[in-house]
Amino acid sequence: MEPPGFWDLQKRQQKLESKKDFLNRLNQMVPWETFRPTLRKIREKPRQSNAGRKPLDELLLFKMLGLQKLYNISDEDWEYQVNDRLSFMQFLGLGLAARVPDATTVWLFREQLQQRGLVEALFEQFEGYLQQSGYQAQDGQIMDATLVPVPKQRNRQAENQQIKAGQVPEAWLEPPHQRAQKDVDARWTKKHNVSHFGNKDHISIDSGFGFIRRYAVPDAAVHDSQVLGELLDINNPDELQNDRHYRSEARLDVLQWMGFDPLFNERADRNSPLSDEQKAANRERSKTRAKVEHVFGSWVTAGGGKLLRTIGIARAKTNFGLKNLVYNLKRLVCLETQTIVAEIAG
Repeated sequence: MEPPGFWDLQKRQQKLESKKDFLNRLNQMVPWETFRPTLRKIREKPRQSNAGRKPLDELLLFKMLGLQKLYNISDEDWEYQVNDRLSFMQFLGLGLAARVPDATTVWLFREQLQQRGLVEALFEQFEGYLQQSGYQAQDGQIMDATLVPVPKQRNRQAENQQIKAGQVPEAWLEPPHQRAQKDVDARWTKKHNVSHFGNKDHISIDSGFGFIRRYAVPDAAVHDSQVLGELLDINNPDELQNDRHYRSEARLDVLQWMGFDPLFNERADRNSPLSDEQKAANRERSKTRAKVEHVFGSWVTAGGGKLLRTIGIARAKTNFGLKNLVYNLKRLVCLETQTIVAEIAG
């Protein structure tokens, strides 16, 4: 069998281009270069010498992180996937002879984003782009949270008590690397009488376009109502759709005073069940609230799930900040594609 020639590879690339696959549209429709000034802040520390290999392009590494979140690829498997898949190489602008950054390089880049707090900045930067491009938040907002499981900790009861008190168990200080394997930030919570260990990703989407406009990532034990203030978008003071866990009379009064129209699902008390009218109203509100469930559903069906492979709340915030940003990139491609199809059909 003859080895493939240059023109054979070019034909394959042209075939991928003609298919107009999702990665191709993601490359064309997302303003990647607008992220570069923020990403360059990683290199603010001047190099002591020009000797040695030049640092890799920050935008290339950022796009690699985007692909990783898009397909939920582990750091260990990442390097192989990029070398193996022509569509990944084409998306990243890498030729067959190009050097592919290894898993350690991508991991270090993500760590630098975390340490400098740049993920939040990148998320806000893209929000600014959406506002300028006509995708202003409108028609109200919908809030909800999803549990983010992390590997369970097998700690003794005394160790858990020390962790909750903000102390590090002495037994963890002697063995090398044991402390690094312990997640002291994640917490247990119960949902539908089932215990869960990890964190939560709270998001607020706009009802009009469905972009994530605000997010917060606390531990799982933090009640939904405690992050309400972080999620409110004051630029979208219209209907506010929330689960019943956010509801309280005092909170409703404050939100109405701020100009919001809070439409929270009502909840039954122990000796006061909901009436048929209240149940019907909850079902009607839930039809709109279902939009936020589509976000979480896309993570499970297309993004490989919600399980985090990292340890600690700081890395959890970085990973789900990137996941929320990647969802918005996907949402932009979806809306832009719909617009193009409508223009062609019209």
